[in-house]
Amino acid sequence: MGLPDLSLPAIKAKVDTGARTSALHAVAIEPFGTEANPQVRFIMHPDPSDPGVEVVCSAKVIDRRNVTSSNGSTELRYVIRSTIHIGGKKWPIDISLTNRETMGYRMLLGRSALIDEVSVSPGQSFQQPQLSFSVYKKPQGRKAIPRRPLRIGILTQEPRNYSNRRMIEAGEARGHVVDCIETSRCYMAINAHKPEVYYDGAPLPRYDAIIPRIGSRMTFYGMAVVRQFESMGVYCLNKSSSIGNSRDKLLAHQVLAQHGLGMPTTAFAKSSRDTKGIIDLVGGSPVVVKLLESTQGKGVVLAETRKAASALVDAFRGLNAHFLVQEFVKEANGSDLRCFVVDGKVVGAMMRTAQAGEFRSNVHQGGTVKRVKLKREETRMAIKAAKILKLNVAGVDILRSDTGPKILEVNSSPGLEGIENATNGDIAGDIIQCIENNVRTVFRTRGK
Repeated sequence: MGLPDLSLPAIKAKVDTGARTSALHAVAIEPFGTEANPQVRFIMHPDPSDPGVEVVCSAKVIDRRNVTSSNGSTELRYVIRSTIHIGGKKWPIDISLTNRETMGYRMLLGRSALIDEVSVSPGQSFQQPQLSFSVYKKPQGRKAIPRRPLRIGILTQEPRNYSNRRMIEAGEARGHVVDCIETSRCYMAINAHKPEVYYDGAPLPRYDAIIPRIGSRMTFYGMAVVRQFESMGVYCLNKSSSIGNSRDKLLAHQVLAQHGLGMPTTAFAKSSRDTKGIIDLVGGSPVVVKLLESTQGKGVVLAETRKAASALVDAFRGLNAHFLVQEFVKEANGSDLRCFVVDGKVVGAMMRTAQAGEFRSNVHQGGTVKRVKLKREETRMAIKAAKILKLNVAGVDILRSDTGPKILEVNSSPGLEGIENATNGDIAGDIIQCIENNVRTVFRTRGK
């Protein structure tokens, strides 16, 4: 028999009409969720002869009740509901979870699970076609493994902002439990045997997935927390190394340029006194001067004349700061494209335009947005940029120029409000689906 909803296609079960409720082997039982949406996660070892084969299961809790076993002992157990598959028929049954590692059968089928079409022959065994445990060692495609309830954490400093609220809504609508974890309140136990992340004095529970929403001021510490989750075996939507590569604007520009992606001509400097040479490298004024750590248009200035450009370069040099000088793409007319990439696909795109008389970077402070249809080359470029930087979720900013599209920046924590309002799309749902697709591989063999 099998329990397809729990990714258990083959189980050797014993029918026991003396027992009312069915029982399934489960270890590492961990409840999660809220009173309105209680869930439980556990590990199942389907093959009694090979305890190294594990399946991570999770399901909604329908009850918690005292169950008396055949030896007379009573145990308080979680009860779930799942679909059973026997002899080509499927129907829902209630199942209690308990440790059956000493039993020859990983599942006991109680009388409440037996529908009218089922007949029991006490003197016979294995009357249905026998299944093989080898199914657990075969590669499983995404479509072969059902979606299960997940515990998802959003690593953020702003738990109540639009993006986080939308991802919580989207996750809960699909049966998951989503928590916000404030990055600065985390601290870590770093060791080889049991790495943990602590939060306000207690270790965090195990999450199936983490969505990093790391602000620019928390980049260094936030990346360390993400790395800690990675060391714990938690799936992180964007890895710490990918976040770091995208945050380092110079590195991102160099890597994207190596792969032949177009971008505005850029010069990088810190203390060079050759102001004229720096400006000439990008074709002369007007130029855009930006601090390397700038985000959302802050620390980005347009210098329309050579004199203004020289003054800005000298000022940034006086701050002992790293900065970029880029050519100004006049034909963009104060607009850029935000392409939202999720799991290798562009799921939404908008054009952002600054207010009249304002520079393009100021679109974040009062500009307008509208839905836009991307050209094929723009779509290809956005997907390739996210792939090169190994980002599962990215906001790729592109300029339209006379010589083709040019990448301005790749953002590893793009906001959802503007793109969802402009496109009327469910971008939050796309992000949750990306997590589902990447956390569905639940079969694993320990030690291999």
